[in-house]
Amino acid sequence: MSDEVDLLVLGGGPAGLSAARTYRAAGARGAVAIVTDEHRMPYNRPPLTKDFLRGESSEDELPIEDEAWLVEQDVGLVSGRAVALDPDERAVALSGGRELGYSSCVLATGAEPTRLPVPGADHPRVRVIRTLDHVRELTARLRVGDSVVVIGSGFIGCEIGASLRRRGQDVTLVSDESEPNIGRLDTEPAERIHRWLEEEGIRLHLGTEVEEILPATDGWVEVRAGAVRTRGTIVVMAAGVAPRGELAAAAGLELSDDGAVPVTTAMRTAREGLYAAGDVAFAENASAGRRLRVEHWGDALGQGEVAGRSAAGQPAQWDAVPGFWSTIGDHTLKYAAWGDGFEQSRLEDHGDGAFTAWYGRDGKVVGVLAHEADEDYERGRELIARGAPWS
Repeated sequence: MSDEVDLLVLGGGPAGLSAARTYRAAGARGAVAIVTDEHRMPYNRPPLTKDFLRGESSEDELPIEDEAWLVEQDVGLVSGRAVALDPDERAVALSGGRELGYSSCVLATGAEPTRLPVPGADHPRVRVIRTLDHVRELTARLRVGDSVVVIGSGFIGCEIGASLRRRGQDVTLVSDESEPNIGRLDTEPAERIHRWLEEEGIRLHLGTEVEEILPATDGWVEVRAGAVRTRGTIVVMAAGVAPRGELAAAAGLELSDDGAVPVTTAMRTAREGLYAAGDVAFAENASAGRRLRVEHWGDALGQGEVAGRSAAGQPAQWDAVPGFWSTIGDHTLKYAAWGDGFEQSRLEDHGDGAFTAWYGRDGKVVGVLAHEADEDYERGRELIARGAPWS
């Protein structure tokens, strides 16, 4: 492959692949390269905490595209890690010493799991889940009946806990939230998620902050959270993620307070020819009228499409309402919201476990959560996008 490419994509996740795919679909025929440090084809991450972790799907089902797609679309896949970016020279240095020049570059470096700033957070038996290798390493250590402590009651923590129970693990979930996802969803939906987790057989210790993680006897580890003392052979930390914006920062770009790269609705950064998309982006949303940072799979795909089209010289803007699906045991929740909070909420119970929660702010509909109520989810996205009045 030439050391000069027309489109250089840094990151092999959904945003990066989507940018390359859309660049080609827009008719751009210049050289394209995707740099990934996972040494494999871009793959779907949502199953990692759901059916793949449960052992219900295989690695063969994970890739978004197969290797034949690279040949068909004339896209190069470069194994390595970008270690330096020079926007003035339009060049990227890779681990191993190689340098790639570009006409356009898409930063799609994603995010990485955070660990709580407590003693023992880096113990070898404390794991995170973000990549296929993370799941491989975790499941290789587990035997049926092993005890696992999950830290965190966000959607990812709840998914991991339920999936591990389905694998036959003994699971305890510890969280500083008084109910799972209560800050995002409010009391009634959070209480329903609590019941679902208990029905799976998960023990819950809520409303208590983890203070330290200590080695225990026989290779176990103990999690201490206030008066709570719980032990496991493995601890899985689901404490959120942080954008991987260090490459942009080192290149002189100003980042947001949480370390993301500010971009326009067209995914353009402050530097000519440089774009950002996905978890690393702090993107202007045309419908919301402000910048948002989202960590959702579908939005990474959507932002990647915008970046690819923009790099190909076509008009494009990000205007979709952010949203995602979460599966906790047998329950699938569909959620869409601007993501910066709500002032009112209202839950509609449809019977037989189905419900819809609506969220309002500044007199407008700003969020919807649906369980077995797909029509409400679709209608809710439309109401949010046009700023429908709260009533």
